[in-house]
Amino acid sequence: MIQAMKIFLCGDVMTGRGLDQVLPYPCAPRLHERYVTSATDYVRLAEQANGPIPAPVDFPYIWGAALDEFDRARPDARIVNLETSITRSDAYVPKGINYRMSPENTGCLAAAGVDCCVLGNNHVLDWGHAGLLDTLATLERFQIRTAGAGRDAAQAMAPAILDIADEPRILVFSFAAAGSGTPRDWAATEDTAGVNLLRDMSEATSAAIADRVIQFGRPDDIVVISIHWGPNWGYGIPEEQRRFAHRLIDRARVAIVHGHSSHHAKAIEVHHNRLILYGCGDFLNDYEGIGGYEQFRPDLSLMYFADIDPLSSDLVALELVPLQITRFQLKRIAGEDIKWLQQTLDRESRPFGTRVGIAPEGRLALSWPNVGEAA
Repeated sequence: MIQAMKIFLCGDVMTGRGLDQVLPYPCAPRLHERYVTSATDYVRLAEQANGPIPAPVDFPYIWGAALDEFDRARPDARIVNLETSITRSDAYVPKGINYRMSPENTGCLAAAGVDCCVLGNNHVLDWGHAGLLDTLATLERFQIRTAGAGRDAAQAMAPAILDIADEPRILVFSFAAAGSGTPRDWAATEDTAGVNLLRDMSEATSAAIADRVIQFGRPDDIVVISIHWGPNWGYGIPEEQRRFAHRLIDRARVAIVHGHSSHHAKAIEVHHNRLILYGCGDFLNDYEGIGGYEQFRPDLSLMYFADIDPLSSDLVALELVPLQITRFQLKRIAGEDIKWLQQTLDRESRPFGTRVGIAPEGRLALSWPNVGEAA
């Protein structure tokens, strides 16, 4: 029996601002936001909501219970959307919110064994081209692969290639959709650093991506397309997104469409036995104590463990591990919180033919018609 490859994915990892401040080597806390002028204010809000944070914390601290889950699941690859610039540059872009983490704090990513940071998003250039160049250089120094941004268009469009011992390679392509708040002038050019901008979701664009997959790939590669798309709030899935995801699977041999941008988890679909995550939600942020969207429960995070058949790239199983951000640390949840998350994901996924049910030990599991009866 062929052993499935296990790939970990999650949504937005925002290790800047407040999280950077509680790590050992923070940047200067000054911010350029309308209501908040110091990143330490986010620390204060979190402590007011949930109690003191033992700053400075060590690098593993922020991952909390996720580290135990990594030890249990032992994924072959760990892929995150890093929505933070790694820099001490002060050349901020006046866009309202700017995330940065000091290069010296990058050890927090290493502490979680992150293999790949997708950078195609609307925050990686918050501190300008200098900040992006620092980010790339720092992640290279830590031997963490990147996709979705680069020193020029060629690097931004190229996939991260993850070599797995005795297994097919994993190719990760990353895109920042223009509708996700990514400025169009952030697009990388032949001689300018920037992001791999997804200008539209047309048939021509999906065909061009398929050509790129063929250009870089081998027939046995496992292909992940990571896209920062859509608004921060709301469960709706635009038909344009769904058609685009389907075309990527049908034309480009894509195993997983890894969607993110929403601050909460959204629907999950399985199309031709390939996985589509329309929105993974935030995984780590400094939003504790900030009100306004409580109905979406943005404090709840999810770990996605996808088992992929290495011969066919088909989805074999999807396990979801619910966690909660408390005092800037991921913690296990129980009872009503798990039930709320399961019911919400099941409700949103049901129109796409998938169901989300309760699994042992407070985890969740996806089911779809070719696996068995609905959960």
